[in-house]
Amino acid sequence: MILRDDFDDLFRLFGHGSHPEFATLLEGMNGSLSPDARRYWESKSHYFRSTPMNPSFYYRGTAGQMAWLALQAFKSTSSRVRDYLTDLQHVTSLQDQGVLYEAVRPALWNGVVTWLLRQPMAMTMLGVPQSQLHLIESQFEGGITGYLQSKLEYVLTKILYSDNYFWRVYLTGRYTRNCCPNYLRERYQPALQASVSRLTTHNTSIANFLREQPGRYTHYALLDHQDWLAANQPKALDEEWRLILANSEPGTCILMRSAGPEINFIPEFARRRLLLNPLMAARLHSQDRVGTYGCTLLAHIMP
Repeated sequence: MILRDDFDDLFRLFGHGSHPEFATLLEGMNGSLSPDARRYWESKSHYFRSTPMNPSFYYRGTAGQMAWLALQAFKSTSSRVRDYLTDLQHVTSLQDQGVLYEAVRPALWNGVVTWLLRQPMAMTMLGVPQSQLHLIESQFEGGITGYLQSKLEYVLTKILYSDNYFWRVYLTGRYTRNCCPNYLRERYQPALQASVSRLTTHNTSIANFLREQPGRYTHYALLDHQDWLAANQPKALDEEWRLILANSEPGTCILMRSAGPEINFIPEFARRRLLLNPLMAARLHSQDRVGTYGCTLLAHIMP
């Protein structure tokens, strides 16, 4: 869609999360998609169809549908919660956000919602694996309910919502032109079009990629997948770190996060090669607009 050079269609698809003519657009991209990608999107063309039961692409799939159901559960609690979600879309200051949240807080955390959030199946459908649930339950006071209440309160009172496109799309199913990722901003389209040929995708693990594509890499964004490896496949965790160290330039930057309050599962042989930057990591963590992780790690690989 970026190479197609029609920003209005691009934003309708991934900004509004719906497009009534997606099937026609897909036909026009015949030469731009792999056969597997084309077959997938042909079978999922309804994802971009807005209906009263599911208005947005962002509420599709298992995690998206669970997010939609959770949102409806919140909205059904009271008219105060529904009014709050409407008013939140128009706030422009943290002070206003705080006032709104304090007013709605008793209605927001009712018995139905807290019960739903305690259900392992619900959290799994939202994309939180059992290993992270166990990590939260064992290391966070109040367990999963207390964790989520604390994180949500932080997002809604300490991070400016008008600039938080992560939560805007979660709560509304769409972005706005002023609150969206950079790839959906029109001024960045020329740079994206000039760089798209440099992008490649690989549907594999990091370890497999490094085995198949050895090189001297300089940046790794590991997200939070090592929570799962540490809990379920410690040998695979060791192997991944050995491959990262073997395929990195000195000074390579490592960025990762965890559901726990600290990342203490990195193998000792890897930790000896990492120069941690806890002050910068803490500062970046405080700016995290997703706001649902326990900690962030930033490090550079030493020779």
